[in-house]
Amino acid sequence: MGEVVIRMLAVVAALCLLPAAPAWAAPDDEQPRRVFTFKDPQITESSGLAVSPTRDDVYYTHNDSAATPTFYAVDGEGRTLATFQVRGAEARDWEAMAATRDPASGRGVLWFADIGDNLDGAWPDISVYKVMEPRTLGDATLPATRYRFRYADGARNAEGVMVNPRTGRLYVVSKEFAGSVYAAPKRLRADRVNVLRKVANAPLMATDAAYAPDGSSYVVRTYFSATLFRPSGEQITRVTMPELDQAESITYTRDGAALLTGSEGARSPVYRVPIPAAARPSPTP
Repeated sequence: MGEVVIRMLAVVAALCLLPAAPAWAAPDDEQPRRVFTFKDPQITESSGLAVSPTRDDVYYTHNDSAATPTFYAVDGEGRTLATFQVRGAEARDWEAMAATRDPASGRGVLWFADIGDNLDGAWPDISVYKVMEPRTLGDATLPATRYRFRYADGARNAEGVMVNPRTGRLYVVSKEFAGSVYAAPKRLRADRVNVLRKVANAPLMATDAAYAPDGSSYVVRTYFSATLFRPSGEQITRVTMPELDQAESITYTRDGAALLTGSEGARSPVYRVPIPAAARPSPTP
């Protein structure tokens, strides 16, 4: 099904939803603003976005399906600092990424989610790759740990992955008209398939998700807006998003005061969208 048709159906479905928490729009002096535009001609389908957990003004992204297992580090001007290959990984349909910090070593950890399934059951299992953040920003090939997953209630398409920084637990958010948040086991196993179990509902046609830096909330992005939730799944508020050609990615800024959101397409922009003060995480030390 084409993206245009999907968007039309999503609008119709959204109008049929029960009333939810009111959307929040920023004051005029806190409107969304463009932070940068990806300048690398190789970044044509930016589908995942993450802020470096250890470096200031460094951002990571990767392309969507039909690509190699590659990700990019860019600066605050959208210029590519380094291009990385993930050794031994597949890229059937990379749809999302997350970034955390290893509590033992303090190093950054990057998670790449090969979870897209446009046929809703084409793959017997899906994969998420764990890569230690590179120590230097230069082109390199990096090793990864592969974790395989299957859903307890049957295969489905998904485009969101997030990791709770408090617990280290990984979650996948499905992209459906009745979307869901699925929790991975507390301890991931690389030697066998891990089972994902539904723990909460998600907005329809979710295209990405991310946890706040302090783990106090998470956000789910759709084509049209973003919704903030408490870890329990309770909805906090919706945040109006800028118009993008194909909204695909979202993450929190390092201080948790705003969201960064991006789109697919060549020279695609990344916007900073403030969130309401009452819903902001505690400042990160």
